[in-house]
Amino acid sequence: TSVKRTKNLMKVPFCDAVVGRVLNALGEPIDGKGEIETNEFSLIEQKAPGIMDRKSVHEPLQTGIKAIDALVPIGRGQRELIIGDKQTGKTTVAIDAIINQKGQNVICIYVAIGQKESTVAQVVRKLEEYGAMEYSVVINASASDSAAMQYLAPYSGVAMGEYFRDHARHALIIYDDLSKHAVAYREISLILRRPPGREAFPGDVFYIHSRLLERAAKLCDEKGAGSLTALPIVETQAGDVSAYIPTNIISITDGQIFLETDLFYSGIRPAINVGLSVSR
Repeated sequence: TSVKRTKNLMKVPFCDAVVGRVLNALGEPIDGKGEIETNEFSLIEQKAPGIMDRKSVHEPLQTGIKAIDALVPIGRGQRELIIGDKQTGKTTVAIDAIINQKGQNVICIYVAIGQKESTVAQVVRKLEEYGAMEYSVVINASASDSAAMQYLAPYSGVAMGEYFRDHARHALIIYDDLSKHAVAYREISLILRRPPGREAFPGDVFYIHSRLLERAAKLCDEKGAGSLTALPIVETQAGDVSAYIPTNIISITDGQIFLETDLFYSGIRPAINVGLSVSR
């Protein structure tokens, strides 16, 4: 296979034609439903809106989960972290939030990073079962894809979300999960022989996540009053929220929903620890 440089920055298609489709990190369809007919492409790296272009978050985004909507409510344009150990229901909370957007005029983007192909297929089936694929886009960079594809996937997703935000519409994006995204970036950085820091992550691992999550915003009325809400997911090891990546993302986001293994196995589901969960 010959490889040639295009000398162009990475672009993905952005239009209503992507809704209802399953794409890879390059914005190419992988669902066997044919090509996406569009001439509109957006750079995956865009500057986050400045303070004058934003408005304070004031409209609620209902997840359909009473524990969240009553105790840690999420607003349109907010960034709310879903954090917890493996198998505590993090993806389930996110998928429930997507399903609950039916009839709310919210476009949902689910970005799967480093997940098993079977897990992503299960998510797509669940969304189809509840009629949620009609207003959703799934971007998949699975565990079998290269680290570069896993690194690019969330930026491709947010570029598509910004199209709806900038056209006075509302969008919700889920990154599942940013722990695997950080690991993919660490792999790329070590191959590039960049000096490793704490837990062998490169020094700019905070910046790659902050510039991604800062692109979620509620725009002011002059800019159309659109919004992009982000629900990043982070997987902890043995409930350790003080590890490097969890603390980084907690400090970037506007609060977190903390899911606990003990609550999950005692039958309290969703296993939300309301004492440690917060919405700012």
